[in-house]
Amino acid sequence: MNHQEAPRSAVVVIGVGAMGLAIARRLGSGRRLLLADYSEVSLEAAAAACRGEGHTVESHTVDISDRGSVVKLAAAAADLGHLDAVVHTAGVSPTMATARQIYEVDLLGTAHVIDAFLAVASPGTSLVSVASMAGYLASLSPDFERHLATVATDQLLNHKGIDLDSSNAAEAYIVAKRGNQLRVQAAAHDWGTKGARLNTISPGVTSTPMGIAELAGPTGAYIQSMIDLSGARRTGTPDDIAATAAFLTGPESSFITGNDILVDGGAIAAQRWNTGN
Repeated sequence: MNHQEAPRSAVVVIGVGAMGLAIARRLGSGRRLLLADYSEVSLEAAAAACRGEGHTVESHTVDISDRGSVVKLAAAAADLGHLDAVVHTAGVSPTMATARQIYEVDLLGTAHVIDAFLAVASPGTSLVSVASMAGYLASLSPDFERHLATVATDQLLNHKGIDLDSSNAAEAYIVAKRGNQLRVQAAAHDWGTKGARLNTISPGVTSTPMGIAELAGPTGAYIQSMIDLSGARRTGTPDDIAATAAFLTGPESSFITGNDILVDGGAIAAQRWNTGN
């Protein structure tokens, strides 16, 4: 920065796909921006793009399925100044991963992020984790939901409802995303003791490479029918999710924690109430 004081607050964006990049651009101005991703190639491209637009950027490779890797990321974030916001967008979907990978990355990885960033959170910190409208399609027993919400993280994948070797990646995705919602609910009290908040966003079908791949995949016709039946009758955009993340990490949402915002254009509402019939 030319003759200007470096920002004293920081924003962390985990996952630098289309959604993560839109969020980084929305939240990064005037703050140190820490971008994290598993792919070094994607990470450096995103960091270069943000630097070219005037952002102050650090980059950090991370494997969210590895607790130690996430702990190192959180420590690096804490070194940048007050941690204003952490937005966790990284994940895999049924067309790109096995059930085991979905459980390890989407479910366990999110728990690692919640745990590691609690340790460095301070008053005003807001964590937003991207879940999915798929979580609203789950029908799980109370015992399974309690397990997903509250069990120690190192035991999270040890439940009869989680089959790591299942061939049904779509079912694993639904369970994992419901688990994200529940895990955030259960963690709100502990985050509150630090003066911090956390919430989930559950996007509907969004125009990202992952979303487009799902539309072209085995369940694409069903997903398209959900879009057609929805109130908005369109896919979401990365900017739709970035706007919601900006709200949840800003002062206007200071009384919202342990909650989920469904950003799906009304797709789940239509599925539940058959409003298109």
